[in-house]
Amino acid sequence: MIKKQKDDIREEYKRLRSEMCPEEKFRRDSAICKAAEGLVSFRYAEFVLLYAATADEIDVFDIARVALEKGKKVLFPRCDKKTHTMKYHIVNSLDELQPDAYGICEPPEENPIYDAENETGGAVCFVPGLVYDRAGYRLGYGKGFYDRYLSGFSGCTIGVVYSDYILPEVPRGRFDMSVDILLTEKGVRVTKDSKKTHPGKG
Repeated sequence: MIKKQKDDIREEYKRLRSEMCPEEKFRRDSAICKAAEGLVSFRYAEFVLLYAATADEIDVFDIARVALEKGKKVLFPRCDKKTHTMKYHIVNSLDELQPDAYGICEPPEENPIYDAENETGGAVCFVPGLVYDRAGYRLGYGKGFYDRYLSGFSGCTIGVVYSDYILPEVPRGRFDMSVDILLTEKGVRVTKDSKKTHPGKG
């Protein structure tokens, strides 16, 4: 029942995103990246975990560029399609990202891996989603990569979403993880389930 509900919402919002005109998408994405610069959790983070957006996802490369300019460690994930797990690797330049077999840009396998369990430096993770709800729960593409990863991540988690893609509630299972903050083109919203107020351990 939950799977059917999730799939119906996914199809609706995938359609809406595909119908958004490029100019509107660029304006919204730019506003989201600008808002990220003002986050306290971003300003004090040593590690900034991002994602390489597909064509219809919110483009956060501008956040990566700012983070690199500020001397932060910028990381992108490499995904294991068989186990639905991922590891974040440090990049020194966005030019290091290369498309995998599915066209999703990933960092080189030999680049240093971020150790979420033992790293003591502050970290923020920007998490993509098709939609979020007010409590910070998300619907992605249903593969579970982020829920698995975030279960062992103790930094600040930031859901990246358009303001009109925040629903009162999304169907959720027992393994679904919520984020601490929702970042939209209209600003920032702390979620109801947020318990962490700064990056890093604790």
